[in-house]
Amino acid sequence: MIRIFHTADWHLGHHLHGVSRQQEHQRFLDWLLDELHNKQADALIVAGDIFDSANPSSAAQSQLYEFLVKAKTRLPNLDVVLVGGNHDSASRLDAPFPILNALGVTVVGGLSRDGQGNIDWQRLLVPLTNAAGEIKAWCGAMPFLRNADLPSNQQEEDPLISGMKALYAELFEQLQQKAGNTESLILTGHCYMVNGAVSELSERKILGGNQHALPVELFSDDISYVALGHLHLAQRVGANEHIRYSGSPIPLSFDESDYPHQVVQVDVKAGQLIETIAVKIPRSVQLLRIPNGKDFAVLPEVIEHLQSLILDELPIEQRPLLELRIRLEKPEPGLRQQIEDVIAKLPVRLLKISTAYSGSEKSLADLKIEERLEELQPLDVFQRCYQNKYDKDAPEAMNALFNELAESLQGTE
Repeated sequence: MIRIFHTADWHLGHHLHGVSRQQEHQRFLDWLLDELHNKQADALIVAGDIFDSANPSSAAQSQLYEFLVKAKTRLPNLDVVLVGGNHDSASRLDAPFPILNALGVTVVGGLSRDGQGNIDWQRLLVPLTNAAGEIKAWCGAMPFLRNADLPSNQQEEDPLISGMKALYAELFEQLQQKAGNTESLILTGHCYMVNGAVSELSERKILGGNQHALPVELFSDDISYVALGHLHLAQRVGANEHIRYSGSPIPLSFDESDYPHQVVQVDVKAGQLIETIAVKIPRSVQLLRIPNGKDFAVLPEVIEHLQSLILDELPIEQRPLLELRIRLEKPEPGLRQQIEDVIAKLPVRLLKISTAYSGSEKSLADLKIEERLEELQPLDVFQRCYQNKYDKDAPEAMNALFNELAESLQGTE
């Protein structure tokens, strides 16, 4: 048997409305190291979006490399596989490959090709060993695939999906050639699968948007486990117990604060999935939204709720992060001051005040929510500019082209 820990979407270097999440990430990494040791893990797979941006800060990079050094020092036999996500720069992740590979850490930022443009498949084939050093599984470490990675000779109706199928089929064939009869086959992916539950604000639309959600037929039935990244809500894909998103280790927006975050412990033996266990990650900093959910409340109700909070006195970096959602009938010039007078007495950090205007005779369905530019995705901005100029929605084909352009820029440094 081999025990694998599956995690993804770390987003090291992330800031939430200007507040660094470095302390929360460090708490997670310290906890993960203990879990790997206590549960006697044989391998760790991180399925993309290691960093929050293609140009991570030096602090974020140091946080990753310090974790890897600690992990390999404490668990010398641990196999570590890191693959690039849509937030990562493939070339930046791949740059330290020779050094990390010498430490027993495999990183695959993107597809590597030779001078003739052929994919170096051997670079994606990673042996996973048990404590005795015996190979018990092979991992096909597929990174996030950009449009430029896909074969251009596909004749099917949707060349993007058929291109993805072709690449995964080739990777599966390469894995089969490597593996023996008793060795399990593992795949990684950083993509959006059909029927995946998306967190509203956190994940960028990739591969042209949700119209390019990928089918489960992408993965052969002979695969023991598929470790996915991109969606921040932990979930299995359809009824498939062996195809899973681990989810992000911390909530990356207030929309993600209402559900638990986890890593997945995966036990496989001789090609058979034995068990998957959701290992809950303790939350080091609470995210509070008043009122809870996506509703708005009038100012007196919000203030009353704030005054009723019972919170522990904590160091500033451990205090809860707070968002208020206030419904107004008209602009309220003294709004901020009223809120700050109440907040000053509480051990919280106010990150955001969201306001929505209804007018005295309008229903809640008519709320007009104020949004700031930094809260919008690039596609949202493009669509609004197009709407303002042409007084109609942008065509789907144009949206897809914009996504492709944005994705190509995301992949550059």
